[in-house]
Amino acid sequence: MGGETGREDNNEKRQRYMNLPALEILLNEIDNKYTLAILGAKRAREIEQGSEPLVDNESIKSVTIALNEIAEKRITFMKIKSGIK
Repeated sequence: MGGETGREDNNEKRQRYMNLPALEILLNEIDNKYTLAILGAKRAREIEQGSEPLVDNESIKSVTIALNEIAEKRITFMKIKSGIK
């Protein structure tokens, strides 16, 4: 039984430190996780270079802010290529 208590403590810690929004929410807005990674990284770079965040967020981390912008549909993307030829 002592093991279960430790497991619950670890789960609580994980949830407390886990960045939001959840991947499932983000993938509702973006077609796949690779596009999400590129879009998030590009937007985070813009924020680092001085662009104003488009959402209110307590985080100071540019990647977290960028992912929140994606989740709240504040930024969009357009694919210019449909695949590798």
